[in-house]
Amino acid sequence: MRVRKFTGVTAGVAAIALLAGCSGGGGSAADGEQDITVWLYPVIGDEAVHKDFWDSTIAEFEKENDGINVSYEIFPWANRDESLQTAIAAGKGPDVVYLIPDQLAAYQSSIAPLNDLLSEERQNDLLPNVKESVTIDGDILGSPILTSAQPLICNAAAFEAAGVTDYPTTWDDIVDIAPKFTAADMYVLNYPASAENTLNLTFYPLLWQAGGQVYDDKGEVAFDSKAGEEALSFITDLAEAGALDPEALTTNVPLEQTAIAQGKVACTWNNGVTEVAPFWGEENVKVLAPLTDKESVAYGTVGSLSVLKGSKAQDAAAKFAEFAGSAEIVEPYLTAAGYFSALSTTGPLYADDPLLGEVEKYVPDTTVGELNSSSRAVMGVLAPEIQAALLAQKSPADALKDAATAAAPLAK
Repeated sequence: MRVRKFTGVTAGVAAIALLAGCSGGGGSAADGEQDITVWLYPVIGDEAVHKDFWDSTIAEFEKENDGINVSYEIFPWANRDESLQTAIAAGKGPDVVYLIPDQLAAYQSSIAPLNDLLSEERQNDLLPNVKESVTIDGDILGSPILTSAQPLICNAAAFEAAGVTDYPTTWDDIVDIAPKFTAADMYVLNYPASAENTLNLTFYPLLWQAGGQVYDDKGEVAFDSKAGEEALSFITDLAEAGALDPEALTTNVPLEQTAIAQGKVACTWNNGVTEVAPFWGEENVKVLAPLTDKESVAYGTVGSLSVLKGSKAQDAAAKFAEFAGSAEIVEPYLTAAGYFSALSTTGPLYADDPLLGEVEKYVPDTTVGELNSSSRAVMGVLAPEIQAALLAQKSPADALKDAATAAAPLAK
């Protein structure tokens, strides 16, 4: 096994080194052997644990698959697309790369469909929402290895301080209890509106709960709708009433400096339980179903291993992608990183964890939203308009209309 690793290296330097030294696209080695290269990112925060998992996984795979040699690179999250785009354009891309759903859409033309490369057993074992999240135009573009869920979580201590005894299940519940938290110098929801926050964790869940979509079936932007206006009006009305932290609407600061850390926020869907527990106390973290307007739905990401079309060893690459996502292989990876299984046959990973065990229950009900190559670009024009509405600089209807006008040329 040949291990080559890049961590904490600038994307440009890493890309230059890779283009100069990688075989790019794998292929056949001497005596009929096949070499494949895998590009990964630090999903597990502990670098040593992350590296140990992939070292052992590759060693076991090579032991079971004589003649296939796997090497891997670990890149920083920052500027990862620039490095991958550069490598693909130069014909020096990896055989396998870790991608999330919006990247699947962006790199669709460079990804080899796995419909005939991924076993039927594995395809049938994927959770339905997970399989949908990696399928575009009927093509399975990634072999999922992890998923997440962002249900509603509330601070029991804040509820007690505000004299509120019932936890919310609907938007109307939020509106009803908001004045009690405001009167107690607290905020009913956390809503970080600065542009660097992904809309997947802020506005989009509300849009979906209202029955809306970011894109329609033709791939055109669809957030400028009755559902979109209802979702945006819901949070702008709360902001106007002082029920949202005004600082969070304009600035992005470390969590420990926020109203959440100060125990002044009742509920959030854009933070994880392990993030808030140190500040709220584990006993005060209440995991609840996503809020409901017309639907109860939450965002959850899916991390997959994709095989690139440029690979000269697609069968071997797909075999490794499937192996790495096998339940018995991936479990220590998931539990070390705090993620969940993408497979329907996997038993609960966190049955003994009072927080992650509750979050895990909502994994089958999450969505990544509609897949479109313009997803990030559309967020770039929509987020400032949402912020303008929250700051009472535009009406919700005008903000969405202006965003849709700017986003229309970006969507396919």
